[in-house]
Amino acid sequence: MADEKVLTNQQEDPSGEQQYSLNDDRRVKVLSPGALVAKRFFRNRLAVLGLIMLATMFVFSFVGGWITPYGQAEQFYTYTYIDKEYVGVTQNESLRYLIADGQEFGSILQSQFMLAFGKKQTEFNYKDVDYAYEEVGADLYEIKSGGTLLALAYKDIVNAADGQAELNFAAKHAALVAYTNGEGAFKADGTDYTLDAEGNISAGGNVVAFISRFVVSPRENGVVITRDFRERLAEALETDDPDFIYTGEDGEEHEYTITYDPSTKVWSVKQATATYVYDSYARPSFAHPLGTDNNGMDMLVRLMYGGRVSLMIGFIVVAIETVLGVIMGGISGYFGGWVDMIIMRLVDIFYCIPSMPIIIILGAAMDNMRLDPQVRMIYLMLILGFLGWAGIARLVRGQILSLREQEFMTATEACGISVSRRIFRHLIPNVIPQLIVTCTMSLGSTIITEATLSFLGIGVKFPFASWGNIISDVNNSFVMTNYWFVWIPAGICLLIAVLGFNFVGDGLRDAFDPKMKR
Repeated sequence: MADEKVLTNQQEDPSGEQQYSLNDDRRVKVLSPGALVAKRFFRNRLAVLGLIMLATMFVFSFVGGWITPYGQAEQFYTYTYIDKEYVGVTQNESLRYLIADGQEFGSILQSQFMLAFGKKQTEFNYKDVDYAYEEVGADLYEIKSGGTLLALAYKDIVNAADGQAELNFAAKHAALVAYTNGEGAFKADGTDYTLDAEGNISAGGNVVAFISRFVVSPRENGVVITRDFRERLAEALETDDPDFIYTGEDGEEHEYTITYDPSTKVWSVKQATATYVYDSYARPSFAHPLGTDNNGMDMLVRLMYGGRVSLMIGFIVVAIETVLGVIMGGISGYFGGWVDMIIMRLVDIFYCIPSMPIIIILGAAMDNMRLDPQVRMIYLMLILGFLGWAGIARLVRGQILSLREQEFMTATEACGISVSRRIFRHLIPNVIPQLIVTCTMSLGSTIITEATLSFLGIGVKFPFASWGNIISDVNNSFVMTNYWFVWIPAGICLLIAVLGFNFVGDGLRDAFDPKMKR
């Protein structure tokens, strides 16, 4: 009879292959619950697509960071030409004053002179002292009192030549008189000087000074304006050239741009200077496939490390929520009564807490405390996990309330198994399928929450990258419209990750409970 039973359960088909009947134990093993769940899951095309999307994001974020030669905070620099204001130029059209040695001619006397000059009076009086002036050349006036020369009023300016000392009052006086009267030579303090048509003053064959109405004022300390540069600048001004090129004494060639401000009557001369700066917003290239950000960091590398941070925060926050929710929900559902009432009222309180305002306030407090970015990230995960456990606790409580009255729990109580073992070894494992679905769905929303906080500037801080703080560059409308490679790739990564978690969550829900799909 035993042989006949074996033949019933185990038969051979004409091809010689062994077949099993429906009541054979070896056939039943193939149809285990886990295999059925996996089979249903992989039959769901969207779930498989979500799994592929998540695998791609994990490989991109965790493996890509090891392969790339750059670090997440490594900055790149480049040389760029920046126009810096070099000198300001004015053409002297007002009278200036050159005071004689040992004399005084202050601002009050200068004002009295200008009043008399405006009225075309050659004499004026101040505090019972008589003063007179005399024109000794074009736009050159000598101001005297009692026959003593006090000062000169002039428009043409005597400038010392490169490497030469300033001329004294007597030499400047004689030079201005000779220049305004078209003379080619003059003598001062026993020294003979020659004066050419371009205003160069020479002594002993060397140019010691020159005369010009252009006043050149350096915009930075330590800038020395050479005579050669002045002449090149004056030539450009006379010919109305908007720019010119000048080779300095160091042999370097610089380009200068001239702009005129009619309101101030000042020419601004800017020098194009090569400056070593961050390679900000560099376009995609072979070295940087997705370009660089505002700080000169490689965007592809920042995306990889940003994926690590966003995914890691998502998993840790959901793990904290799950642990707290399972403990509180398990205790509440098993004991019931006043324990259940207290825990559920606590859950209601956490449901009513305005999470976002609290997180914003705590983020501002951490900004004020100037916490280390890594410590701040840990606090962020703890805060998000602590505020989000209530939903899982309610789910676990509801499942345990329906399971605790079943026969297998009565058997555990009859066997004297401890309460903690009944909850965490017999009840919680039966809730795991629902927990897996809930946690998978929560991962996507947690990553979105982190991205939102980082976008607002209260989440992950520099130098750490996350997809949220990468997208925060779109706060600048110019960046948003002109540098797509800064924020669109991060948005795509965020979309793929969250969509992948949602697809996988939906697939797991349908696989664990196929009746919900009918």
